[in-house]
Amino acid sequence: MRLVPLERCESKMMLGQSIYDGNGRVLLAKGTELSDRLIQRLKKLHIYSVYIEDELSQGIEIVESVPERLRIEAVNVITDSLNTIAELKDTSGSNLQGMMKTGRAIRSLQKVFKDLLSCLSENRTVINLLATTKIHGNDIYQHSLNVTIYACQLAIENGLPLKNIEEIGLGAMLHDVGKVFISHEVLNKPGKLTEEEYEYVKKHTELGFDLLRKIHEIPMTVSHCALQHHEKLDGTGYPRGLKETEIHSYAKIISVADVFSALTSHRAYRTPFLPHEALEILYAGSGSQFESKQIQLFKGCIAIYPQGLTVKMNDGRIGIISDYNFHSVGRPKVRIIRDEYNQKIVPYEIDLSSKEHLTLDIIESDPLLY
Repeated sequence: MRLVPLERCESKMMLGQSIYDGNGRVLLAKGTELSDRLIQRLKKLHIYSVYIEDELSQGIEIVESVPERLRIEAVNVITDSLNTIAELKDTSGSNLQGMMKTGRAIRSLQKVFKDLLSCLSENRTVINLLATTKIHGNDIYQHSLNVTIYACQLAIENGLPLKNIEEIGLGAMLHDVGKVFISHEVLNKPGKLTEEEYEYVKKHTELGFDLLRKIHEIPMTVSHCALQHHEKLDGTGYPRGLKETEIHSYAKIISVADVFSALTSHRAYRTPFLPHEALEILYAGSGSQFESKQIQLFKGCIAIYPQGLTVKMNDGRIGIISDYNFHSVGRPKVRIIRDEYNQKIVPYEIDLSSKEHLTLDIIESDPLLY
């Protein structure tokens, strides 16, 4: 299957992947034949591209890093838990019933994280969170899940002990809990925030920290993930303008995952960046905003060029990413579908990691190429 922008979709094209609503329910099932009416409906729901099954991309399978069932369960647990924890804000932590509910919420988060960790450890594949098409929204719960998956894999790549990985996972799940107290109108504003609105949104770090540090079941290191995930090595971050070693190591990992997830997600004011574009932005801040080591390790965790994506080579040929190379994630396998003169050809496969193709590079990556 291949990724096709909705504006290029035509009636009678067949969906290669199911489309889900914000609650994980199937909106359109895999195998559905598109019609003009369905295409218009998807546009109104702000879906910009879908996976299509056709002869050109036959046999190209999209790998899901985390099964949809587990993703739905995790988002539901994160949603319920963050809202339960947020209720403590008005009780000053003295309400026994509220504290008991919070304890259960923390245990639920820890359990679902162990399931995610087990899944990632067993699959040992690069992460492709673009593999599932959803109705997008500026949703802190879905974002929290994505950050958790990225941060978990990055923690594994760092070779950290299980205890540390579990604390980073909990920190990632709770890093944006302070946004529960921020106005939805501001969070979902379809344009640039005013200076006053931006300062208001920035308060979510301290709001989250003040809430989490009062909960006995949560280690202080986890609370600092909420406080410090927007700090930068050069001191330009917030809320405290910390530098280098002043920033907790957990926060340094979660900040990379947080920015990448934000860049590759739909926002009210822009369409998502593709993974390689988001990675380039991270690299631009390597050493100044983010630890260079974390960026380098993260590069090996993710599908820089996801399967089904259309790409253009430096010799003019156009193809579809057909498979990953786990030993060289930036040099995938490509199914060539057009020659250097942009003429249709009988498709054939090339492996960009092989010696014979070392001079070839991907210069464009965009489903609008053909």
